Amino acid sequence: MSTTAMPRSRPAMGGFNLPNLLLEIRRVLRNRRTLFFILVMPAVFFLLFGLPNQGQTLDNGAPLTGYIMISLAVYGAMVATTSGGGMVAVERAQGWSRQLRLTPLRPSAYVATKVLTAMTLGLLAVLVEFVVGALCGVSMPAHVWLLAGLAAWLGSLVFAAFGLFVGYLAPAENVMQFLGPILAILAMFGGLFVPLEVLPDVMQQIARFTPVYGVGELARSPLTGTGATAGAVANVVLWTVAFGFGAARLFRRDTQRV
Repeated sequence: MSTTAMPRSRPAMGGFNLPNLLLEIRRVLRNRRTLFFILVMPAVFFLLFGLPNQGQTLDNGAPLTGYIMISLAVYGAMVATTSGGGMVAVERAQGWSRQLRLTPLRPSAYVATKVLTAMTLGLLAVLVEFVVGALCGVSMPAHVWLLAGLAAWLGSLVFAAFGLFVGYLAPAENVMQFLGPILAILAMFGGLFVPLEVLPDVMQQIARFTPVYGVGELARSPLTGTGATAGAVANVVLWTVAFGFGAARLFRRDTQRV
């Protein structure tokens, strides 16, 4: 008796589903090293560098500790989202890209899961930093907490794209060692660790073109009262597009090999 092969049906949304996303998030949260760098280290930085500045204010009267807390929240979010995206390098080395070709899961659904996982880590990093700041006496209007937190979190999308870009570019055994120093340098020259005003004029001009600058400026603007400048918005949008485009090109090249 002859049989006719049934056509393989495509899953809804390319295979993207909430249970798989939650499983991915749980898997990442089991990594103690990842949790230390994205949740513990920025909080410790605030205790070391924020608390000694209690009582000091900015030119508009806002607390300096709030300025430091928001900057470190941006740093925590950028480390979290970059590491979340960069984990694709490990999965590539383990042959997961080849396994995906045997499943109904679409590449776009796989990338979406990675991005949402990275953004979840970024949200946790911002929340932990804000909780530590609040417990240590940082006082800001409610709208500043909300707007600054949203800007720090949503702006970290640029680093989720950056993590994917590096994850498809660098070897798995070197990706985190490669990302760590780069993120620290970007944070330094992007105005997160030290105010840009203390840097030489040349470095201040260079800093405005780094991917960290725009996110930091937007996140701190509710506190400083400067508002969202066109330059900061353009910085975030252009870097997100650039890293996203680069990650997409490398992803297509990677899947064509398997």
